[in-house]
Amino acid sequence: MFQAEEIEKLDKSYFNIILAENYDVTIQSKNTGHIWYIHNPEYPGEGECIIFHKHRASHPYHQHGRARNLRQAVKSIKGHDVFQMNGRRRS
Repeated sequence: MFQAEEIEKLDKSYFNIILAENYDVTIQSKNTGHIWYIHNPEYPGEGECIIFHKHRASHPYHQHGRARNLRQAVKSIKGHDVFQMNGRRRS
């Protein structure tokens, strides 16, 4: 489960916060427009997250990876943005 303190630390200048609840966070990068869904199933480990990603709202999500916590998931997303903006064609 995501703690309220973790959710409050989401960078609102970097992301549009679409949904932020105990087990699910959906954010959109203001840099790339990509949409990210972070799910915390609390199994097998408390705090572990599954990161899903899509390039446009009309596209289906695909699994992007996993993270130990919400902070690490956000770090991974920002790293992906850097990759996208430095050479990869924006989709």
